[in-house]
Amino acid sequence: MMFWKKNSLHYQLNNQLPLNTPLKEISFTVFDTETTGFAIGNKDRMIEIGAVQVEGMEVTDKTFQTYVDPERNIPREIMNLTGIRQEQVNGAPNSLEAIEAFYKFVEGNDSSGWVGHYLAFDIMVLKKELQRYKFTFDEPLYIDTLDVIGYLNPSWDMRDLTHYALQFGSKIFERHSALGDALTTAHLLVELCYHIRDRGKRTLGDLVEITRKDNGKIIF
Repeated sequence: MMFWKKNSLHYQLNNQLPLNTPLKEISFTVFDTETTGFAIGNKDRMIEIGAVQVEGMEVTDKTFQTYVDPERNIPREIMNLTGIRQEQVNGAPNSLEAIEAFYKFVEGNDSSGWVGHYLAFDIMVLKKELQRYKFTFDEPLYIDTLDVIGYLNPSWDMRDLTHYALQFGSKIFERHSALGDALTTAHLLVELCYHIRDRGKRTLGDLVEITRKDNGKIIF
């Protein structure tokens, strides 16, 4: 399926897989963003995108990372949190260039869907950045690891990535770095997939069912 943006910005997902495709045969792009703050619809901007590919229920060495010029100063508290300095983003690609490079990474790895932890925020970041350049955003098929965790343990309501990585015994990489958080999420995803397999959920269709929202829209 091709997602066309204005001015011919596009990418392609390998999302026509049969629902009985085993999880071990699916390729996912796990990604994360960092920003100058949480007011994405107003003054805050993206400063980094990071991604890693998961194939065959294993985290690969295929990664993507770019800093992004936010065209504003990074607040000191964000520099302290992320470790990203102003000199690292000055002269970096603008958000449109960075998103286009990310799309090329997704397409080049024959990805079937996007994955993230609390992915709604990262999707909103991309939407708002594209809107600034008068581009539209068509949502891809995606998985939020929070939905899978909610299936495995509905009583958990925390959103902290480190907490869940510790709970499931997966690797933890540099926090509040887009690539570091993407790697942590990727390893968490693999652990989650093994857990749902232990419950008899072994196919793409099973994962789609787990990550179906209340309104019935599939968000795998």
